[in-house]
Amino acid sequence: MDNIQIRKFQDEDADVVKELFTLGMSEHVPSSFVHVLKQPVTQMVLMCMFCALVTSSKSFLLPILAVTFCLAGARQMVVYMFNKYIETSLRKDLNNISETYLKGKDSCFWVADSDGRVVGSVACLPAENAPGCLELKRMSVRRSHRGMGIAKALCRTVAEFTRDRGYGAVILQTSVVQTDAQKLYEHMGYKKIREFVVPEFLAKILNFTLFEYRLDLQQD
Repeated sequence: MDNIQIRKFQDEDADVVKELFTLGMSEHVPSSFVHVLKQPVTQMVLMCMFCALVTSSKSFLLPILAVTFCLAGARQMVVYMFNKYIETSLRKDLNNISETYLKGKDSCFWVADSDGRVVGSVACLPAENAPGCLELKRMSVRRSHRGMGIAKALCRTVAEFTRDRGYGAVILQTSVVQTDAQKLYEHMGYKKIREFVVPEFLAKILNFTLFEYRLDLQQD
């Protein structure tokens, strides 16, 4: 990390940060698709459809084509869900980072800079449903720069900012498919405190679970 600098976001970083976030979220499409395939309701629907078509058509070709079509549709559904989340996130705060994160004294947005190139980001702001806590958000590190300790440095930056502002803990949310993120946060001392299913109808059917983590901080 000799050439990595963690610095506050500047307006000229905006396009790169949005690209970084979009690419990072899109990486989870394959693992989310696998998660969908592992769900009992998915397997039951595919099996029932296959057996019904085999029985009615007396052939394996039509059932195989039908299952293939359904799998393609399921993957497109996952892509749609992620695109919708990305669009919502951009509209909610990433299209105006300065306004969302840099106006208040208890919120901030940082980037990891490698020789003038933004390769990581993280933000925090007061948690809506956890008084006395700041919420870590928008953590992302470019794939080419992973394994260099950047994510840990970004986590520490948020923890130090939280402590300096007099808050007692950092909370965050991550999904069931973001296993590398879960390992990172647990390594940094975060404890899983809650599991819940995303409220959208499709997410409930597919058991798309979110995990909430908390890092309690010792005050000086």
